[in-house]
Amino acid sequence: MMLSKKVKPKKIKIMYVDVLLGLQWGDEGKGKVVDVLTPHYDVVARFQGGPNAGHTIKCNGQEYILRLVPSGILQGSMNIIGSGVVINPTLLWEEIKELEAKGVPWTTLTESLIISEKAHLILPTDCLLDAANEAAKGDKKIGTTGKGIGPAYADKINRIGLRMGNVLQNNFQSKYQEVKKKHLQTLQALNYTYDPLELEALEAQWFHSLECLRGNFRIVNTEYLINEQLKAGKKILAEGAQGTLLDVAFGSYPFVTSSNTTVGGVCTGLGVPPSAIGTVYGIVKAYTTRVGGGPFPTELFDGTGKTLQKVGKEVGAVTGRERRCGWIDLVALKYAIMINGVESLILMKSDVLDTFDNIKVCVAYRIDGRKTTEFPSDVEAQHIEPVYETLPGWKADLTNIQSHKKLPKKFKNYVKFLKEQLGIPIVYVSVGPDREQTIPYPIDRKIV
Repeated sequence: MMLSKKVKPKKIKIMYVDVLLGLQWGDEGKGKVVDVLTPHYDVVARFQGGPNAGHTIKCNGQEYILRLVPSGILQGSMNIIGSGVVINPTLLWEEIKELEAKGVPWTTLTESLIISEKAHLILPTDCLLDAANEAAKGDKKIGTTGKGIGPAYADKINRIGLRMGNVLQNNFQSKYQEVKKKHLQTLQALNYTYDPLELEALEAQWFHSLECLRGNFRIVNTEYLINEQLKAGKKILAEGAQGTLLDVAFGSYPFVTSSNTTVGGVCTGLGVPPSAIGTVYGIVKAYTTRVGGGPFPTELFDGTGKTLQKVGKEVGAVTGRERRCGWIDLVALKYAIMINGVESLILMKSDVLDTFDNIKVCVAYRIDGRKTTEFPSDVEAQHIEPVYETLPGWKADLTNIQSHKKLPKKFKNYVKFLKEQLGIPIVYVSVGPDREQTIPYPIDRKIV
């Protein structure tokens, strides 16, 4: 008996989703890098977080601060707010109008920006809950942005949350009132007082903004759209918010954000399979910063820390809070690289170190007298003493340098040291806040 000849299925060429992640406690400069990389991509997608992001882009004499809108919006690509993001309609509408006021054409905004039906909404009462929960913690505050993000993600997990797709349904008002009632009961249990008239005003603005979004932007099943783009051979860049060390599962718990900031969040926040993940880029400052509470092993409390803060203009783009500053921490970085599968590094704010005689790099921790290069599961509970190596500073102004060849030798030695310690290449270095102050860095095959 002859067996029938098997017919091989025709292969469909599928592109990959490249990923851009912060590897520290956020504020690494993701917005600028996405803006620089966007010309190489057809789609830029946010996959987690909310208006606690503050991605700053400087170009053409303008400064743009993006909270919910993906950082590819200035380059004309398709920009998607994925299902893993939580949205405050009031803040999103304000952000869109700010972009228009700064010269981004309205047609570019309405044609480029697409919102997931499954993205959850931050209700006005979520913001009240955020304030109430922080107040209840007393001196153990997490240091949230107070924008209702944690409560919105809690609504999602508790299966009472509202999503953008609900806005398109006739019973949205009744669903809203059900969730609001539960929130108010929780506030009463927490003995938290609020002004009902102020809440009423917030709600009016919230509903108005929601209607504006519904009337001007596409609200669709973005997981279908993204996978269709992949099958069509389009290049997609997933833009992370916050940083790896703030991941709710792998960060410095409990001083973390409420979402998965690591590479796994791309799959759950955009609806793409793990097999679709391509190159993972990690962004890291040449030093370390942190906003709010929580452990910070290399934090500096002296004049050096103040200098980093002043020269680096380390103030939150969204919150206005001063950032805590310290030396770069390679123990934490190796951990972030490992759990994300980072293949290429982008070194930010190198120019902030221009005036230092010596630069310290944390290469290990000493915990209870024992030296380790392993990032602890409970950083807060451990007394960590950083183990440093000291490198000579380059004592030169990097901000006007535009090519790798002109970078000072001592700076190149610093980069080489980081690459040797971390085991992966650095592909870009940033020497200033502007888009043009980003230098491609050659890969040394002897090191990686």
